[in-house]
Amino acid sequence: MLFERTAISKKPEKTIQNDLEQLQSGQKPSADLVFRDPYFLDFLGLADTYSEKDLETSIIAELQRFIIELGSDFAFMARQKRVTIDNRDYYIDLLFYHRRLKCLVAIDLKIGEFEAGYKGQMELYLRYLEKYEKADGENTPIGLILCTGKNEEHVELMQLDQSNIKIADYLTILPSRKTLQQKLHKAVQIATKKIADKDTK
Repeated sequence: MLFERTAISKKPEKTIQNDLEQLQSGQKPSADLVFRDPYFLDFLGLADTYSEKDLETSIIAELQRFIIELGSDFAFMARQKRVTIDNRDYYIDLLFYHRRLKCLVAIDLKIGEFEAGYKGQMELYLRYLEKYEKADGENTPIGLILCTGKNEEHVELMQLDQSNIKIADYLTILPSRKTLQQKLHKAVQIATKKIADKDTK
């Protein structure tokens, strides 16, 4: 299911094959393979109603498990990282560094569905990090906006799949057993079809 939870699964077959070969040969993985969607944050134990601060505090308290869910090679850098632009203070919720991508990763936590304004906010953070925080030899920073709904048409129209800003859902409660079984069944069907298609070529 990790494959289904990464952006690579939504790419054309050739891109998928190239990215997997690159990973197997020990080269740097693509950002699409590193970032997941959705993220399961059920271990945070949040109630039905919570604020962005509650979410952030719970993540810090369970930082080790959050990093495991993010994936390997993430290193925690800062919480509420202050950036000052034109004498105005902004705060990046969480800042990480990814060793294999060799870049800073800014994470913005949102309650509710994705909104268009979130892109501009994240772009501001990323340009600041690129100008003032990026070390020699590092790649351009990547932004991850975690929200409870992606609004696919917004993401498509804003061409976020072509930018260094990733959008992902998060779930604070695991789906029901029935839903997970349906997802697993669907994943098996997709894998079976791909194998059958390869055999007929």
